[in-house]
Amino acid sequence: MPFLRESLASIKYHSMRDSKIGSWSNMEKVKVAPMHKLIKKAGAERVSEDSAVALGKALDEIGVKIAKEALDFAHHAGRKTVKAKDIQIAMEKVLKR
Repeated sequence: MPFLRESLASIKYHSMRDSKIGSWSNMEKVKVAPMHKLIKKAGAERVSEDSAVALGKALDEIGVKIAKEALDFAHHAGRKTVKAKDIQIAMEKVLKR
């Protein structure tokens, strides 16, 4: 029965965490722990859960924009494969805006 208790606790935790996220239901895309680490790496002493989720959401949105641009560059070059140079060019274009 310990396994069942752990599973129920896990379900409860994840459902509570998902309710904090709100409309952003794909939290699997960007995990919260690395977001905590990034914010700490930037110099923060303490990091709230909401700020880590917000950073994850922002990075996901920016990442999708960069990936779409990179895909356009790859297609323009006649390739199906997105390469690192496509990402670099797309990143410069998206972040310059």
